[in-house]
Amino acid sequence: MARQVVQTSAAPAAIGPYSQAILVGDTLYTSGQIALDPATGQLVEGDVRAQASRVLQSLRAVVEAAGFAMTDVVKTTIFLASMDDFAAVNEIYGSVFTADPPARSTAQAGALPRGALVEIDAVAVRQ
Repeated sequence: MARQVVQTSAAPAAIGPYSQAILVGDTLYTSGQIALDPATGQLVEGDVRAQASRVLQSLRAVVEAAGFAMTDVVKTTIFLASMDDFAAVNEIYGSVFTADPPARSTAQAGALPRGALVEIDAVAVRQ
């Protein structure tokens, strides 16, 4: 199976040696998204809710750039700087994945890139 790099200007450019996503067959693997503004490359201002919202907008942009929909996402991983933010992130996450949400893991990370409060990656499968 061919391996295809997915890239979109509607999500932040990679800040290291990685791709926004890789498509292999009918499966899309996204890199983790933090709350960077795609236009400036800077971390968005605000609390964890504002950051989670930006992260999910970027994740959606990458998923859609590959020709998928958020309903194709089958697994996500959420990394939090603090588990104290779990409920707030869960609220924002639930507004995006409203029906039949994907499988999910959530963990507290020691630190996230650029001092971010939340990072989310995803796996999507073409239905």
